[in-house]
Amino acid sequence: MQLAALREEFPVVAIDLPGHGKRSTQPWSLSAATEIIASAVDSLDRGPALVVGHSLGGYASLEFARCCPERLRGMVLAGASASTRGLWATPYRWVARLVPRLPADRLARWNDRFLRRLYPQEVVEATIRSGYAFHTLPAAWAEVLGRFDADAMRHVKVPVLILNGERDPVFRAGEADFARAHPHARVELIPRARHLANFDDPDAFTDAVRRFARRLPAVG
Repeated sequence: MQLAALREEFPVVAIDLPGHGKRSTQPWSLSAATEIIASAVDSLDRGPALVVGHSLGGYASLEFARCCPERLRGMVLAGASASTRGLWATPYRWVARLVPRLPADRLARWNDRFLRRLYPQEVVEATIRSGYAFHTLPAAWAEVLGRFDADAMRHVKVPVLILNGERDPVFRAGEADFARAHPHARVELIPRARHLANFDDPDAFTDAVRRFARRLPAVG
């Protein structure tokens, strides 16, 4: 939904990270994710781009900022402003170990029911059709956990919007630290939204990204 709305004003492209969507058979790695983001930026042929990353995609965006700063014009970190180090990471390590022991089709059915119960069909149907990346979770979180905290913001040389759901206490746990670590970062909360803030209030999420994009300094 964000793509259709933002495409009216900006050139946009959505990507599948390794192990996701059309790249479901590609092994996960942050280096591969960085290359995919870089290729997407280059495909727009507009120079440095605004990169929007949600959850795992947000941490991949932080790695992209470290590796490819010249391709970045701005960043939106959505649901990805919690440290992945220390005790916070313990339950996620446990989940990453548990997921491979459960049948993928059962996990997909549970997730389908969960999404359809919480959100309108027009919001979630594309996600359900594209499938889930449960098989990627152990490798992805094994690489992300223990790697990122607010100090990662020092690699980001462009303005940052930290965009979180108001009711996402876990993934916005470090938002104040992330914001303080960057001279041009600000926090915006989507009222009553949870971790999937782009599902809870698609219009508010899109509007926040649009307003941020309009305020970015011109390239060159």
